[in-house]
Amino acid sequence: MVQKHAKQDVTVSVGERFPLTIRRLGVNGHGIGYFKHKVCFVPGALPGEIVVAEVTRIMPRFLEAKIYRLRRASKHRVTPRDPYADVAGGFELENLAYPEQLKFKRQVVLDSLSKFKPYGYHNYDVRPTIAAPAQYGYRNKAQFQVRMVDGHVAAGLYKPDSHNLVDMQECAVQMPQTMHVIRTMVKLIEELNIPVYDEEHNSGIIKTLVVRESWTTGELQLTIITNTPKLIHKHQLLAAIKELLPEVVSVMQNVNPGDTPLVWGDQTIHLAGAETITESLMGLDFKLSARSFLQLNPAQTEVLYEEAAKALELAPDDTLIDAYAGIGTIGLSLAARVKNVRGMEIIPEAVADANENARLNGITNAHYEVGKAEEILPKWQNEGLSFDALVVDPPRAGLDDNLIKAILKTKPRKFAYVSCGMASLARNLRRLTSVYHVDYIQPIDMMPQTARCEAVVKLSLRK
Repeated sequence: MVQKHAKQDVTVSVGERFPLTIRRLGVNGHGIGYFKHKVCFVPGALPGEIVVAEVTRIMPRFLEAKIYRLRRASKHRVTPRDPYADVAGGFELENLAYPEQLKFKRQVVLDSLSKFKPYGYHNYDVRPTIAAPAQYGYRNKAQFQVRMVDGHVAAGLYKPDSHNLVDMQECAVQMPQTMHVIRTMVKLIEELNIPVYDEEHNSGIIKTLVVRESWTTGELQLTIITNTPKLIHKHQLLAAIKELLPEVVSVMQNVNPGDTPLVWGDQTIHLAGAETITESLMGLDFKLSARSFLQLNPAQTEVLYEEAAKALELAPDDTLIDAYAGIGTIGLSLAARVKNVRGMEIIPEAVADANENARLNGITNAHYEVGKAEEILPKWQNEGLSFDALVVDPPRAGLDDNLIKAILKTKPRKFAYVSCGMASLARNLRRLTSVYHVDYIQPIDMMPQTARCEAVVKLSLRK
């Protein structure tokens, strides 16, 4: 394949090799260099390095390449613990010394602000990234696809931009027990000859294994995500799990039929043990059902929530709205500091968990409802609810447009934005800064060895 891009006059073919100086890291952690003024992304390459790049993909606006040879290594390059660091997602920065990872994540915030240019962004106080206490063994959940690879059952993650599965025997960023359960399940599925999902023919049963471990109790929950409600050899499988994995106290099945990009389906079936496990954060106990969202790094989650509390500057008479509430972890952890907490979430099981978690911890001033924040908030206002403080923790896509409209209309005095997507954060700030001033942005490293960044933004009403 040869492609000539008229504007930049670059003629190059897949497989072609050339020296390339890596100038910086992109938002996904890939090295960026310029071949005849055309952007070239090189996974695994670090700033300051000189590589011989081999072109793997040609696009109108950019090239993708791999490292054929490393001519000059960065002084910040380290040896990854995981053998998959160059072949699967989730390990993008494992070859970069940790202090440099922290600098990179702050830079991601700055780059996103420069791209979307919210009002006054040049003067924002973007603080140094808060380091994670543990850079390995921190992930409390493994969510691994299950497929046949070379005639055997395999479980792991896909190679980037593909559905080619990497069978992961170990994973240094996972809590060790999650990997023990995954590898035991792979062995059992093969021994019992339970069909695994075949994407090409939309056949087979087991699609995904999800294992969650409680940081404080050590309890483990296993969810088997299947293509069909029928799970053949179910009784033999459950008996083997009970014998070989006694630490698994909850076994669930989630049914997600057909070829879909979504991991989870709507139907969840209780197979064995308890329906939930318990995690403790900020001195509170939280019951976690299979589909409950919880941050992947529980130790750093407490730091994140304290930063949110700091940004809100809560007072005993405040009413706090907890939008995108999940199982209520943020709102409930702050309930003792305010008069009332009201929250909303679109997943019914999560709302049930949130209200149950309030009851479990003897919290009587918090209530959660099922629905979209942009719909529930106006409804509550029409019912006469007034509130002083708002905390939002949206998915990577950011705040819904209608919720932004509602925020700009109601103008809560105290506002903390917890973000896991720096681009969507910067884009949302373009609109929010018509009413709010950005006091500061505090990046927090929730996922060491990855390019993922989290941040807490303190906003105050413009005077």
